[in-house]
Amino acid sequence: MSFLDNLENNLKSMENAEQLRDEAERRGRSRDAERAEALAAAPYAEELKKGPFTAGLLQQAARIGFSMRTKVHIAWLGNTLRLEARDRRLELRPTPTGVVAAYLEEGRDARVEPLDLAGDPAALVRTWLAS
Repeated sequence: MSFLDNLENNLKSMENAEQLRDEAERRGRSRDAERAEALAAAPYAEELKKGPFTAGLLQQAARIGFSMRTKVHIAWLGNTLRLEARDRRLELRPTPTGVVAAYLEEGRDARVEPLDLAGDPAALVRTWLAS
């Protein structure tokens, strides 16, 4: 190997090390931001999982779905509660500012609105299934 080849390899190694370091810093900042968001949303996630609104929502979804002759599928995806009936989906997502109700169509958010956990779960179910 000549001196120039050796020098070129050293420069490439330094550039690659710098890029890897920058990427690691970016991932670290991203991970920290996600963690901070999850910590800020934790009280709302806990309220969503264990609160009376969710119990009432599941009860009303089953009752209204039965009256419409529709099976309502319920699933927890992490801290997100997903309800599916026919081609309709509703996700309740905790955020740092509260819980939002996301109405999904074809896998994308059609409408997202804040949700009051002190409100009426039956009204939410009727709005979701009527849309």
